[in-house]
Amino acid sequence: MSKTAELLKGAAQLFPDEVVTSAHVRHLDLPAGAGRFALITLDNGLDHTKPTTFGPQSLANLDAALDQVEREAAEGSIVGVGLTGKPFIFAVGADLKGVELLRTHEQALAIGQGGHEVFKRLSSLAVPTFAYYNGAAMGGGVEVGLHCSYRTVSRAVPAFSLPEVFLGLVPGWGGCALLPNLIGADRAVTVIIENSLNQNRQLKGGQVFDLGIADAIFDGADFLERSLVWTASVLTGETVVERAGIDRGEAWDAAVARGRFIADGKVHGAAPAAYRALEIIAAAKDGDLQAGFDAEDRALADLIMGGELRAGIYAFNLVQKRGKRPAGAPDRNLARPVTKVGVVGAGLMASQLALLFVRRLEVPVVLTDIDQERIDKGVGYVHSEIDRLLGKGRINQDKANRFKALVTGVLDKAEGFSDADFVIEAVFEEMGVKQKVFAEVEAVAPAHAILATNTSSLSVSEMASKLRHPERVVGFHFFNPVAVLPLLEIVRGELTDDASLATAFGVAKKLKKTAVLVKDAPAFVVNRILTRFMGEVQNVIDEGTPVEVAERAVEPLGLPMSPLVLLELVGPAIGLHVSETLNRAFPDRFTVSENLAAVVRAGKRGFYVYDSGRPELDPEVAALLRQGDTVLTEEETRARVLGAVAEEIGLMLDEGVVAEAQDIDLCLITGAGWPFHLGGVTPYLDREGVSERVNGKRFLAPGVASVPA
Repeated sequence: MSKTAELLKGAAQLFPDEVVTSAHVRHLDLPAGAGRFALITLDNGLDHTKPTTFGPQSLANLDAALDQVEREAAEGSIVGVGLTGKPFIFAVGADLKGVELLRTHEQALAIGQGGHEVFKRLSSLAVPTFAYYNGAAMGGGVEVGLHCSYRTVSRAVPAFSLPEVFLGLVPGWGGCALLPNLIGADRAVTVIIENSLNQNRQLKGGQVFDLGIADAIFDGADFLERSLVWTASVLTGETVVERAGIDRGEAWDAAVARGRFIADGKVHGAAPAAYRALEIIAAAKDGDLQAGFDAEDRALADLIMGGELRAGIYAFNLVQKRGKRPAGAPDRNLARPVTKVGVVGAGLMASQLALLFVRRLEVPVVLTDIDQERIDKGVGYVHSEIDRLLGKGRINQDKANRFKALVTGVLDKAEGFSDADFVIEAVFEEMGVKQKVFAEVEAVAPAHAILATNTSSLSVSEMASKLRHPERVVGFHFFNPVAVLPLLEIVRGELTDDASLATAFGVAKKLKKTAVLVKDAPAFVVNRILTRFMGEVQNVIDEGTPVEVAERAVEPLGLPMSPLVLLELVGPAIGLHVSETLNRAFPDRFTVSENLAAVVRAGKRGFYVYDSGRPELDPEVAALLRQGDTVLTEEETRARVLGAVAEEIGLMLDEGVVAEAQDIDLCLITGAGWPFHLGGVTPYLDREGVSERVNGKRFLAPGVASVPA
């Protein structure tokens, strides 16, 4: 048995539940008399909803297929070898369920070495090798193709990426070493670092070709046939593949520096994966691939045994699995159809909601407001955004025309809502206003219509308390910008019935949102945690700690933006309003900052000015601040802030605001952009010992978002 086979056999024993990918070898005669060809198809035997992955047994199957074609190549019975996938899927990389099970550095090292040893065989065969990216390709699926001599890609490929850094890993089966040597360091940094850290941005087939990763591109309908014709032309010499030269001088160093700048801006040095990947890319400048592969093995093993990767996998599973099967959601069969949507309000938030509903549900959407001018402005906004989608090629002219026809506005709620199945309000965040709106809607909407509120902090039960049918009121809290942030907090009021709740979850699914069931508690999940987090930062500033020290204190979390920049995005007045709401509910923990109130009274949009291109404390705001004389260090500030967050999450779980800590993390990831390498926040609080210091216990069991004991 070869060393590779031994490595993979040992790894397979650790992972008995692997969904195994087969590597089928079939032979065909290439066009134009180019010769006999071996085509390997990667297929796990399931449809496209269960993408093909590489666990240890799957790698062993590919290794065995390569044994066969290696013999055939050596004896001259084939002229080349191709690699492709099942319909719609090429391969999506390592099986993360197996990675979670690894307990030692040696086991992790074996996974890296095993993948390398199998994939490297593609580049050492006695005949040229071809990868045909026929469908989605990620991680190891991309890397196996990089080991081939040539690559083609389908124009229909919807998703192509090296997402490892996003999860807390590095591309560890050749990506860091091979990609910069194929397309240059700068383009490789875009794929490996920049795209990963931008919420795992995916490439389409055309972009894969434009970057130079693929040598040819063909339409999806006859992709494999066209690829084989092209392959024949390469093998006969009719087609000569020319690739751009690689700049191994200052441009390479500049690309790595750009990668560090991107990583610093996204994770602030708080997560190691991006920096390890950049070290390997930097070292790959001399073209020594084996040294690069060895460095990938070491980095992979180190990161697999680190907390960030386990938190990253945990976060990935939350979004991909728990996010698609919400905890506590009622039977979906109870959901009623929604054939028309009403939106109360025509401001920016209401208009964003109208655009989302018409795009995803493709049903009539009608807006109302207090005067025709506001209505016209709201409908005009939706129509202009539809035109923008058309201009970007996201929709065609027919769909644009249909969407515009579906979005209308009327002054009279009775006219607009008499046949609506789902009416959502997005008006001023004041209880009396919302109760009045719901009373007006209930008087004219059908008896079965769901009445939804986009409130960010007010009680859904109180909002429904004066209605004849409070059972059909549900919280439907979106996050801004609506088109970007996936989270939808679905709030069950005290009297909300199962049918209304099921309908709300059904609509959320059609909207392609990540829905989380939330108890009707002040500010629900995200705003409550963020308000406590930002409130504690504000408290520290008010007590005397310099603004810049308080801001720097939380940089190690690698959050998408600092607390005061986030406050600017939310708006100081809204931040103050939410803190006042929570102060009334929990006066012992939520304070109302006099300094923040002064900033709002002065009409300031935030704490910073950007005259130099960088955020600097606004001198006018500095003059408003009244601080005490208690000055904390960054470490003391961080301990205070994290302790407050841990306490609040513990209390929320005790109150049953959500089912489990996992739902807290899912909300923070999808609603506030908190990074995958934190796993949201509870794995980080557990790893840093904050949970036990504050609450006397961990949020998650050992082995969940951490290395198994």
